[in-house]
Amino acid sequence: MNDTVKRPAAAFENIEDLRIAAIVPCYDEEAAIAKVVADLRAAVPPMEIYVYDNNSDDNTSAVAEAAGAVVRFEERKGKGNVVRRAFADIDADVYVMIDGDDTYDTADLPAMIGLLLKGPYDHVLGCRQDDAEDSKYRPGHAAGNRMFNRFVSWIFGERVTDMLSGYRVFSRRFVKSFPATSREFEIETELTVHNMSLRVPNAEHPCGFRDRAEGTESKLNTFSDGFKILHLIISLVRHERPVFFYGIWSALCVLVGLLVGVPVIAEFSRTHLVPKLPSALLATGLVLIGVVLWMLGQILEGIRRNRHEEARLVYLQYPAPR
Repeated sequence: MNDTVKRPAAAFENIEDLRIAAIVPCYDEEAAIAKVVADLRAAVPPMEIYVYDNNSDDNTSAVAEAAGAVVRFEERKGKGNVVRRAFADIDADVYVMIDGDDTYDTADLPAMIGLLLKGPYDHVLGCRQDDAEDSKYRPGHAAGNRMFNRFVSWIFGERVTDMLSGYRVFSRRFVKSFPATSREFEIETELTVHNMSLRVPNAEHPCGFRDRAEGTESKLNTFSDGFKILHLIISLVRHERPVFFYGIWSALCVLVGLLVGVPVIAEFSRTHLVPKLPSALLATGLVLIGVVLWMLGQILEGIRRNRHEEARLVYLQYPAPR
């Protein structure tokens, strides 16, 4: 289930009874992090704010600590490594993930948390609202994001509007059932596919999006990170949709094998001879490879089901957001 919210959700009540943790991955965000921490504190005052310094070369950690955040460090480079560490270390009822570059509007956070609790949902995705005439996206990012959204929605059968958004709210049971194997900016893709594969209740909420703080620059590389995300999507299709993935290759091998083998069979039916032995061997080999690939897809599908059942049982160990 994926619900898109057109209007802001009602603000939540009894916030004092909730443990809310904000996870802010940072790398060289000295110029922006103080404002991000202050805005998060103003949006949800009781929230604990954790800034994870990912080997910054500037004073990100000192500025974040002075602003009132809990500063922690992750030496392995990459946003995925930060999220993996934070999800393991922090125990809360509600988790917020937001970038430390001050591009997301924290004023939307109370409504996003309220939506998570009201659903109740396990995952609320903050979908960036961008003015086409004054786009905040770097050239190529918007087109790439749309392409990935459509491809993943088609492959996994569930619509997603902004799968590369770094602004999300999670329940505890979502976080504790998420393996987090990605190392870098592919983490958003992995979060989206985990949400689709586990079929948890989720929703989308529109959020404000603005330019980075002056004096800072994006750590994303349009082409290299785009290829990493594409590679991860293909890998996730192989792991999460093995029948589909190996079925395509199986059908291709069988089809080519038949195209090569039909003339040989036709010749044999007329003359009872096989004058093109290499073609016959090639056709036989391709068909056999196709059958093996199909069987491999079926075996991996069984393994996938067992893996999802185990993840589901971990997910069910925790109560729904209240």
